[in-house]
Amino acid sequence: MDSLSQIVLGGAVAAAIAPAGHRRAALLAGAALGTLPDLDALLLAFTAADPVALMTEHRSYSHSLLVLPWVAALIWWLFKRYGHGRVAQAPARWFWAILLALITHPLLDAFTVYGTQLWWPFTPPPTMWSSVFIIDPLYTVWLLLGCIVAWFARSRPLAQKALLAGLVLSTGYLGWSLLAKQQVEREADRALAAMGLGAAPRFSVATPFNTLLWQVVAMTPGGYVIGERSVVADEGPMTFRGYPSNVQALRQAVHIPAVARLNWFNRGFMRAQVVDDRLQLSDLRMGLEPDYTFTFAVARAEGERWVAIVPEQLRPAYEGEQGRARAKRRFGTLWERIWQTPPQTDNPAEAPGSARP
Repeated sequence: MDSLSQIVLGGAVAAAIAPAGHRRAALLAGAALGTLPDLDALLLAFTAADPVALMTEHRSYSHSLLVLPWVAALIWWLFKRYGHGRVAQAPARWFWAILLALITHPLLDAFTVYGTQLWWPFTPPPTMWSSVFIIDPLYTVWLLLGCIVAWFARSRPLAQKALLAGLVLSTGYLGWSLLAKQQVEREADRALAAMGLGAAPRFSVATPFNTLLWQVVAMTPGGYVIGERSVVADEGPMTFRGYPSNVQALRQAVHIPAVARLNWFNRGFMRAQVVDDRLQLSDLRMGLEPDYTFTFAVARAEGERWVAIVPEQLRPAYEGEQGRARAKRRFGTLWERIWQTPPQTDNPAEAPGSARP
């Protein structure tokens, strides 16, 4: 999630657990601890070998549930022994405040589609529950309000009530996102089975800044299909539109380290294109067709084979003035789509948004 969400989550958790007399100190400590795991990005900016490494090593060791408890114990011990007395005054409550402010960070990140390596140094694919967008105001606002009230109310009972209300409402919103996701996936399963894609790898993800409009992507032998579902407006069968991907080139280049690394990281949800004899891979989980946030050139063609190159991250289409204007139009379209179902044709297989494998 975005930095503000992590800051207010850490602050709210720590301040709700720490003694009332330590409220402001706990808010500040929790905010810092809620930010701490993402500082790996600063280290990776200097140490990562290439953009693929930078992307796939983020949210690894610093987000591991096998590492952070030890970090929390070390921080707790240092402040208990060398601090200004607050931790020593209430060691048990401060231990849990520090621990939960840290580990709620990767747990919240796991609700996004980027993926979080919760079990590093073990290497299962990153956890991606993908039920909220990386920025969602309806998650963050309750925590932010709770922290603001607690800052001014200090040790008064109102502060604790505001913090608990913020945590309950924000957590409830995550619960709602999982219910909405389940509803969308149920409709997607029916539609994909009718298309002969019942066993196709797929994922669903909330579209930017909301949990009312969802996108489902399923891989096909020649590419992928994308469908949208509004939990507010849509009824009846879900429809999909098909897109090509150069799956042959992707198979031929599977031995290249960057290709293998991306395939592990995004579970194979990639679009492959050959442009100027270079293989470009786009992560289908982040972005809206045809513009994806992460696209890398990873290999070049030499005769009948692919040769690894130093991976290069290509500039997203929404950067720059024209790109931002384009993104603004796309977001306007998404907002309208939440409340309106596109018109259907008599033949669903030919309708916009439909596809046959």
